[in-house]
Formats: sequence, structure tokens, C-alpha cells
Amino acid sequence: MKRFGKTIFSFMMAVLIGSTTVGAAVYADGSVTLYTPYTSLSAPPGETISYSIEVINNGGGIQNVDLSVSNMPEQWEYDLTASGRPVQRVAVKPNEPQTVNLDVKVPLEVKKGGYRFSVTANGTSSLPLTINVSEQGTYKTELTTEQPNMEGHADSTFNFSTTLRNRTAEKQLYALRADVPRGWDVQYTVDGKNVTSVNVDANSSKDISIAVQPPNEIKAGTYKIPIQAAANSTSASTELEVVITGTYNLELSTPNGNLSTEVTAGDEKKIDLTVKNTGTAPLRDIELSATTPANWEVTFDTKNINVLEPGKSANVQATIKADKKAIAGDYVVSMKAQTPEKSAEAQFRVAVKTSVLWGWIGILIILGVIGGVYYLFRTYGRR
Repeated sequence: MKRFGKTIFSFMMAVLIGSTTVGAAVYADGSVTLYTPYTSLSAPPGETISYSIEVINNGGGIQNVDLSVSNMPEQWEYDLTASGRPVQRVAVKPNEPQTVNLDVKVPLEVKKGGYRFSVTANGTSSLPLTINVSEQGTYKTELTTEQPNMEGHADSTFNFSTTLRNRTAEKQLYALRADVPRGWDVQYTVDGKNVTSVNVDANSSKDISIAVQPPNEIKAGTYKIPIQAAANSTSASTELEVVITGTYNLELSTPNGNLSTEVTAGDEKKIDLTVKNTGTAPLRDIELSATTPANWEVTFDTKNINVLEPGKSANVQATIKADKKAIAGDYVVSMKAQTPEKSAEAQFRVAVKTSVLWGWIGILIILGVIGGVYYLFRTYGRR
């Protein structure tokens, strides 16, 4: 009877121990939780998204947790790391979560839409994640500008702002070229320096300033400026447009081209001037002025010309008044015609002659001296 009781007791204890062991194992399998605060994120093609994931042990003992990533879309790359090293399994103490990092790189060539995958612990606990690709992806280079068209006169420098995007998986060295006729000047500036080529990292971009200078004598019209950025395996181009409203050019001279004259000290001399528009665009608000020696004056019968059409001329008369105390010699009088766009200058050599009156006064003085000497000689010579 005692043996039978011992047998029954031993059997019941074995069942009880076995039941406890099975319950702990089942609890361990379901006691791991994976947590990250942001389970649905948006990103453009080529960007890398980083998740910080906590592995939480809800059990009563240390657990070795196997981690894996499932259902990752094809051609997507990812890294599961802890402390900067790849990881497949972590040991987690009770109530002390371990943190692992998941970096997912969105491919450059990818369609717009939502992509779902999961991080799994021990094959049972799953953390579903979603990446929403915000735009259609490409594997190419792009050269773009927000303002491809500019207008101005031939003396202008046209400054364009462009962006070069490298949407490939490798760093690229791009040579910069412009297909322009002879006489045009195109300069590229990156980070404040003039360049002819530029390095752009994978899935990155560079801002490029492009300065376009047309030839001086170019005709009014619309001109296309093709710009290309070319690397070994990829290239991109854009087309800039320059609208030339015309050239500004101005001449100031005399009808016969003579830039010299004579004037008597204290007198005036009138000079006929010709103001000519030799450009291809109208000139407006032409103002005439002069720079003279001290105490000289220059006046114009027409000081302002409202508008002068291309190829047309305007006649202006200038009056030069010399200083009455000016001594004989050559003087320079500079005259200027100026608009906001262009100016022209003419320098006149003015020879000053002594006044005739002073000549007669000199002769009278000499005669007076001679007369005085003769009088003295007649009066006192006989003594």
C-alpha cells in the first residue's frame, strides 16, 4: 500500500514538473516584443531610412532572440546592426530591452507606392514596417534650372542658377560644356570657385552658377545655349535661352571729325557736335556735360536728348567760353554724352590766343617808351 502510494505520488510529481516545464517554454516563445515608434515612413528614391528597434523580454529569464527581416522587396538593401556591427541574435535580460538598428536603403529605380516588410524575433514575434516611396525613381543624371530664360542688352552678363543631380549609385565626375558660337563666354561657378568639372556624390546634388556673356557686336534676337554635364556612364543637359534686346553704342564727335579749335582769352567759340547712336537699340535720356579748365565755361543749346533711335544722329551746339585771364597756349576741354546704358567722350584741344586789344595796348606802351626816350634825348642830349 505504501509502495502504491509512493508510486502515485512520484507519478503526480512528474506530471506536475512536466507541466511546469512546458508552460515556461510556451511563455518564453511568446514573451518577446519588438517595438519602434515609427512604423510607416515616407522617403524619396535613393534615401536610407534608419529604424531604432527595441527587443523587449517580457519573461522571467534571459532569452536569446534570433532576429531576421522578411518580405523585403527585391533589390532593396538593408543592414541589421547593434553597436555598429551586424547582428542576428541578441541576449535580452528580463525587463531590460536591447536596441538594434535597421537601415533600409530605397533603390534609385523604384516605383512610387507603399512597400511592406517585417522584422521577426524567434520566428514568432513580428514587427510590420511600411516605407512609402514618395516619387518615381530613376537611375540617371538631371540638370535643371528654374529660370532658363533671361533678357538684356549685349553688354549684360546673364547669370543662371542650375542644379546637377546624380541619381546613380556611384560618385560621378561631370565635365561641364556649353555649345556656343565663337565669341560667347560661359563660366561655371561651384561653391564660389570657377570650375570646368564637378564631383557629385551618389544620390546627391550640386548647385552650379552659369554666367553667359555674349559678344559685344551681337545683333538683337533670341539665342539658345545648350549646357551639358557628362560623366563616363551618365550625362544630362539643359537649354538656356538669352534674349538680346540690342547693343548699346554711342559716339560723340563733330560733323567733320575735327577736335581742335582756337579761342581768344575771355571770348567764346561755338562748336557743332554730332551725337550718334551706333548700336542696335534705342538710347534714351542722353545727357551732355563738359569738363573744363578753371574759370572756363561750356554751355549746350540742347543739354538733353530724350531718345535717339539706332543709326540716327542729333546735332548739338556747344559754346566754349575761355577765362579772360587765360594765357596763350593749348588747353583741353572734355565733352561727354551719357545714358544709363552707355557713354561717349570727346576731348577738344583749344588753342588760346591773346586778345587784339592787349596787342594794341602793348604797341602803345612800346611807342610811349620810344617817345619818352626820344623826348629825354632831345631835352637833355645837347647839354
